[in-house]
Amino acid sequence: MPRASRRRGDAARRHADTIRFVLFEARPTGLDFQQLVRATDLSPHQVRAGLGALKDEAASRGWPPIIWTRQAGYQLGADRAALEAYERAVVTQKLNEFRRFITGTVAPHAAAHPNDKWVKHIVAQLNSIESTLDLIASS
Repeated sequence: MPRASRRRGDAARRHADTIRFVLFEARPTGLDFQQLVRATDLSPHQVRAGLGALKDEAASRGWPPIIWTRQAGYQLGADRAALEAYERAVVTQKLNEFRRFITGTVAPHAAAHPNDKWVKHIVAQLNSIESTLDLIASS
């Protein structure tokens, strides 16, 4: 589901079209961020906004997703193995973020206020999310 943001503006959509064209031309390889800036003749800010708009547009239109890897940079229409590797990497990253949030913020809050209804609720929900992400990352 696309987000409601500046990424849905006319300028961002124009930038997204430019980026899509450049990535389509670069297939099957990708372009790193600086190459994308040079190839599109857009500013770094415009490329970031265009990438966000392009991801939203691709999702709403059923187009292949745009992924990023260290080896290939941004890619349009990657193969199944690249998509799976990207998804695993993102899930692992989010799992690490959740674990740091739980141990660094929520756990100390829960220790300081063990009977707080909000703390009990957020601990239960975040433990569920952590468990789900861990299951996905390890499969």
